[in-house]
Amino acid sequence: MSGGLLVAGTTSDAGKSVLTAGICRWLHRRGVKVAPFKAQNMSNNSAVVDGAGRGGEIGRAQAMQAAASGVAADVRFNPVLLKPGSDRSSQVVLLGEAIDTVTAGDYRALRPRLAGAVFDTLAELRAEYDVVVCEGAGSPAEINLRDGDFVNMGLARRAGLPAIVVGDIDRGGVFAALFGTVALLEPADQALVAGFVVNKFRGDPGLLAPGLEMIRAASGRPVLGVLPWQLDLWLDAEDSLAYGRVLGRPAPPRGTEWLRVAVVRLPRVSNATDAEALATEPGVRVRLTIEPAELADADLVVLPGSKSTVDDLAWLRETGLADAVAAHAASGRPVLGICGGFQMLGTLIHDEVESRRGTVAGLGLLPVEVTFGARKILAQSAGVAFGSVPVRGYEIHHGYVSRADPSLAPLIQAADGRGEGAVAGNVFGTHWHGAFESDEFRRRFLSEAARLAGRSGFVVAPDTVFAAVRERTLDLLGDLVEEHLDTDALLRLIESGPPELPVIEAALR
Repeated sequence: MSGGLLVAGTTSDAGKSVLTAGICRWLHRRGVKVAPFKAQNMSNNSAVVDGAGRGGEIGRAQAMQAAASGVAADVRFNPVLLKPGSDRSSQVVLLGEAIDTVTAGDYRALRPRLAGAVFDTLAELRAEYDVVVCEGAGSPAEINLRDGDFVNMGLARRAGLPAIVVGDIDRGGVFAALFGTVALLEPADQALVAGFVVNKFRGDPGLLAPGLEMIRAASGRPVLGVLPWQLDLWLDAEDSLAYGRVLGRPAPPRGTEWLRVAVVRLPRVSNATDAEALATEPGVRVRLTIEPAELADADLVVLPGSKSTVDDLAWLRETGLADAVAAHAASGRPVLGICGGFQMLGTLIHDEVESRRGTVAGLGLLPVEVTFGARKILAQSAGVAFGSVPVRGYEIHHGYVSRADPSLAPLIQAADGRGEGAVAGNVFGTHWHGAFESDEFRRRFLSEAARLAGRSGFVVAPDTVFAAVRERTLDLLGDLVEEHLDTDALLRLIESGPPELPVIEAALR
């Protein structure tokens, strides 16, 4: 078997990432050598990839899709990653390495270089893998961006890829979105769009059936399947980290008390998915929030990573959240900072790189100073904590601890002997992302957090295995594709390309 496919969407968060992962897992289970590909991702949720001469960072969704495919993550799976630092500028990561920070205007000049790298990388992957399943970005019907596009239909045209379009029916208006997406495309692009997938359906399938037939008749393209609403698809959902959201489906506690965790949803939050590992534990309720009152009610407060540490620290102060964090720490209850959140907990931040604000005061909860360097630190790391508990993680940061109180204890002893992070009573900090995916470390930390919070009735579960939870999620995605999509039609598309399709005449042409 050989071929490729583009999974496009009517909007961001329509379901492209999970559908791509599901198709990859379904093909992998059939014995197909498959790889994911997203030409350009815009996200501050990234993962560090090791590789012979190809190390670097990629979008976290593509690392998840690689796992679904049964292959090691590769920087080629996401050749261009844009990491927004403000509403007007983003850091550009090309094949795993940060090369520039640009505004929208600057990006136009850089686009030909990025497009060339994308096309070459996809050709390289297609020569190595039986099938490459490509994920689009945003919507292919963003007509103001079509000229020079190398992510959606520009990629499909260049590589001769058939495309399917997924729409989120839970938002409403899915039929208009599906039809309109195709109708706004020029005829040569329309010729590659061979079908639709309806995502997040809940209700009576009989009521939906007439609409499926009508959209086929109106567009000349079939609906290849309807994916049901599935509450268990929350892990690694990078576009769904909404304010006020409780992560996952909290299982009942093993003891008599819950442990309540409040994760501050920073404006430029980076890798807030770190909190997902905590949410897999029975009796742990993890909420993303911007409300100071919810910090007051929490047992554990988490400051996650940030792409703009100094700016997000200013936002904490403006919103009253900084005072709420300080009050929580003063009460003796635990506070945890991860990467940018760790940097905010220190006394001073010296930043001439990211915000270029110079020296600013931190929250003063840890006796450390942080300095931002021009070189981004990217690393897979390992060590021990709490004496002998193994822990693994990964690092993505410009800031480093440049000064610390000599008496300050590290949170982790890295394998190279250096101390990493800090512990000062009930305040913890680390630069390591992904550390709580280490099961024993997560249990020990939650037990300590419960002790500090006075939750003596909380009992940590001894049998939660995060890797197994993630694997079950990937298998669920494969099951949904196999059970709810026309997989024979998908196979035909991947191997043979789209059939002859009608053109929808639109008023714009």
